[in-house]
Formats: sequence, C-alpha cells, structure tokens
Amino acid sequence: SEKLIKAALMKSKQLFVLCEFYARIDPMTPHDLQTLLLDQRVGTDETQRETFLKPDYQKLHDPFLMRDMERTTAFILEMIAENKKICIYSDYDADGIPGSVALSDYFDLIGYSNYTTYIPHRHDEGYGLHTHVIDQCKTDDTNLIITIDVGITAVNEIAYANSIGIPVIVTDHHDFAEQIPDAYAILHPRIGDYPDNNLCGSGVVFKLITGLHRILAKQYTTATIQSSETIQTLITGYDTDKTTTRIKWLLDMVGIATLSDMVPLIGENRILAYYGMIILGKNTRLGLQELFRDSGVSLQNLTETDIVFSITPKLNAASRMAHPIDAYNTLKTRSMSDAVVFAKNLNKLNDDRKKIVRDIMKQVDQKLDLYTSEKTIPEIICIGDSAWPVGVLGIIASKIVDKYNKPVFVWGSGGDTLQAKGSVRGNKTVSVTDIMNACGDVFTHFGGHTEAGGFSLPLSDIHTLEQLLIDAHITVTGESELVIEQKTIAYDTELSISDVTVEHYIKVRTLAPFGVGNPVPVFLFRNVNLISVRQFGKTMEHLEIIVTDGIRQVKAIQWYADKNSFNTTLETGNSIDLYGEFDYSVFRGKSELRLKIVDIG
Repeated sequence: SEKLIKAALMKSKQLFVLCEFYARIDPMTPHDLQTLLLDQRVGTDETQRETFLKPDYQKLHDPFLMRDMERTTAFILEMIAENKKICIYSDYDADGIPGSVALSDYFDLIGYSNYTTYIPHRHDEGYGLHTHVIDQCKTDDTNLIITIDVGITAVNEIAYANSIGIPVIVTDHHDFAEQIPDAYAILHPRIGDYPDNNLCGSGVVFKLITGLHRILAKQYTTATIQSSETIQTLITGYDTDKTTTRIKWLLDMVGIATLSDMVPLIGENRILAYYGMIILGKNTRLGLQELFRDSGVSLQNLTETDIVFSITPKLNAASRMAHPIDAYNTLKTRSMSDAVVFAKNLNKLNDDRKKIVRDIMKQVDQKLDLYTSEKTIPEIICIGDSAWPVGVLGIIASKIVDKYNKPVFVWGSGGDTLQAKGSVRGNKTVSVTDIMNACGDVFTHFGGHTEAGGFSLPLSDIHTLEQLLIDAHITVTGESELVIEQKTIAYDTELSISDVTVEHYIKVRTLAPFGVGNPVPVFLFRNVNLISVRQFGKTMEHLEIIVTDGIRQVKAIQWYADKNSFNTTLETGNSIDLYGEFDYSVFRGKSELRLKIVDIG
C-alpha cells in the first residue's frame, strides 16, 4: 500500500543518514590505519611485517661478524684476568655517556673494578681523543684504552699512544677518512663485512659486551681462546645464567643512545630501541627515576618522545653547561640521596641551556631575516658570534636546519680569543663531513658523520669560513645556487577529527619505536574549524588550539609556538588544514589523547 511504501522510504532515508553519520565518525578503522601505515613503511610481505611489528632479540647479529671482535674480546679478557688497568674513554654526548655506563656496568657485573672512566670536557678539551689524557694514562699505569663513540679519526693520537706503550681499542661508528688509526683493534660497523652498518656508538659497545659474554659463557670459542689459561680461569668462574639476564638490562642505556643519536631505527637498531624501551619502562636506575619524575613522565605510558625530549636534553646539558661526568654520575649512581642531587643539577643545567638557546635564536633570526626577505639563501648557512657558548651550538644548528632546510655551520668561542669551535647539522642532501673534507686545511680539527659533526679553527680565520664552505659545497655537489623552495608538508594519510581515538592511537603505537627511518605518523585533518586559540605555560610560550569537524572536537598543542608561527592566521572561527601527530599525555595522574601540531596550512 501507499502507506507501507512511504514508511519503507522513510526507513531507507533514516538508514542512509545513519550510515553517512557513522562513515563520518569512523571512516577508517584502527586495523585499516595500521595496515595502511605498514604498507607504506614495510610493504606487503607478511614475514617482513611480522618482523617489524614483533622485533626479536634473538635475531641480533652474531657480534663476531664484526671485524676485530675476537681480537678485541680476547685482549680485554686477558687484561681483566690479569687485573690490568683499563681506561674507558667516551664521547661527551647522549650516545657516548650511556655507552660508557653500559660497559662499566658489565665490568662491575663480572667483578672487574680496576678501570677508570674519562669523558673530555666539551669546552676546555673538545671532541676526540686527546694526547694529554694519554699522558695521564701513562702516569696512572693504564694498560689499555677503550674508546666509545670516538677515536676513528684519531690517527695521530693513537700513534702517540702506541709510541709510549699504551694499546688502544677503538669502538666507534662515525665517518672515517681514508687513513684509519693504527689501533690494536677497531670495532666499527662500516669497517669489514658486518651485516648492519647503522649502529650508534653504544650499539657497538653492546656488541662488544655480548661478545665478551659469549666467550665467558662458552658460546664462542677458538683455538686462541682455548689456549689462554687466563681466559679459561675467567670462564670457570662465570655465572652464565645470571649474567645473561643482567646484560639485557643494559639495553636501557643502548636504547637511550640509539634514540638520542638519531640513527635509523631499522634492522638491529629497531630491536635495540624496542627492547631498550621495555627496560626503560621497568627502570631501576635511581638517577633516571628522578629524571623521569621531575619531567612528569609516566613509565607505564613511556614513549620514545619522552626519551628524546625529556631525558636526552638533560644528559647533553651536562656537557653543554658544565661537565659530562655529571650525566655519567646520574646514570651510574646507586645512592638515592645522590640521585636526587644529581637529577636536580641536570634539570637546572637544562633550564639554563633553554634560556641561552632562546636568546641566541632571536639573534639568529635577526641575522637571517635578509635571506628570507630576498627569497634566496646561500648553499650553506654559516653563522656565529664569538660570545656564543660552544655547548649549545649543536642545538642552534638543528633549529636552523628545521627552519631553513640547508646544511648549517654554527660557530662560537665562548670568550676564547684565539679559537672558534662549531657544530654542523645536515639536511640529508649532502654529507657534512664531505664538505669539511673539501675545505682544505682551514680546520684545526673536525669530525662527525653524514648529518652532524663538529669543528674548530683559529678565530682569525673565521671571516673566510663561509665562502670556503660555499665553494666546498659546489665541489661536492656541483650546485652553485639554491633558492628557498615552497615548503611541502609530508603526511601519511588523511583522517577526520573523529578518528582521534584511543583505539586508533593504540594501533599507531604498534609501529613504535619511532625515529629516523620510521618517523612518527603525520595525519592531515582537512578543513577543520577553530573553536579556540590560546597560549599556555609558565611564560605563555606554548600554543593550544581546539578544532572540530562538526561532529567531535579535539585539542592540539605545539611547544614554543604562537598563533603567528604558521603561514595561516589562527583566529577563532577560521577553517584550517591541520597536520598533526597523535599525542597521549599523562601528567600528574591525568591522561589525555590530543594532537601535536606539525604544521597548519
């Protein structure tokens, strides 16, 4: 009948509207989102996807595939068995320091205590292995120096150590020149045929530790090892079960270093970072506990962002603002009272560092305004001031790269009237070490890897540095002119505000840990409406907006930003395209799923 037909049509219309409503609320299921992200990052091969989602500790490569591993481990064990003195010499950053903690912890674990640690002062000594330390080792009757995250360019220094009878074992991952040092042994993932060349310095140290463990646990043996009575003595007294378990707890240090040093989170690095995060979530280090507590970090919801933005800067603040041994002591201490004091000190140093960085960036922006107003920029940005403290130059360089997308050389002297020191950051278009190599003899010292490095030169030569770098860039790349290009914003896929759910967040987190080679997924929320715009923080330095798609609304934040930080005017009622990451905040017992603003178009 006509009534039945009308009723059916009405039901159909209601069903259509209801389906359309739910399609807008949840146009992509959490499973579909995970599948899409895996397709983009891993591909469609099921085995590779399974490996990616479930990293397997047992699939770490045999440490003895690394060149010189047997020679290195056998010699160290001989030193330990004879109670000879070893100096652990590490770099002063959040790769070298955790590496020195991990190796010294292993020595403690096996009952060897005749070692010292040395970390050079960033300002007074600078990067690298130094001859005055080698002289001190000679005075102290040191029998072996083991470097961590440093040493692969120390050709002259190691030759000097050899000349006074101190063997050096280099563990490093940085770029090296054609001539490598004549060290007793070198552990480096890119020297020899090791299957994974992406390890950071602490990653190499972990391979060394597992190599030592495999010998003592009778999991690796050769005629050389079997014939050594001193090594056999160590093997006899080795508690394999206990040590096998405790070694995995050292992955907290390796995890921090792997995330901090911005190495690609693929292959072994993904495994090391993945298990490192698990150990960090069960953290037993008193100093780290205090750093986490002071940062308001929830261990139950720990992410790699908490490490990189809350812990790494505090560890690096020690060398930037004082002495790196402060960071080492914080990670190493077993005293609760010391942990509180050490952590508060690092927090204060980091706060001081933040203020200095803000002040210098104001000067940088003023100096570079001319480039942006003319829409051109040199091939290389070279900028500095003799008053700028050396310890914060790497942070300044990174911020300039983020803003201008060019290789950056930043120099300062911190009041030194003779020597300028600097930091370099790349933009993934050219190796910064290749550029420095092409600059002739202008540098007193330089080193690093493809994307980052450091240098020093006489302050009197600083006025020629920019042109030398520009010429070197032309030599290396063949490009003579670069123009500031219109920035394109990369994103993984489009979502609606209604997709900002805990279920979607959980699926995204299955791809963690995120970092270089596996970046945090960025989503485009197109044509959303601004409900509110406000500043927050102690000095109102952070931005918060609330947006809606007409169905739901969500909060989005950006640190150190305001409504003028983007190309689009942020006014209530305006429509914007929001590029953001999922951000699950747990602070003072309150949890909140929100977005972190990447950009606004």
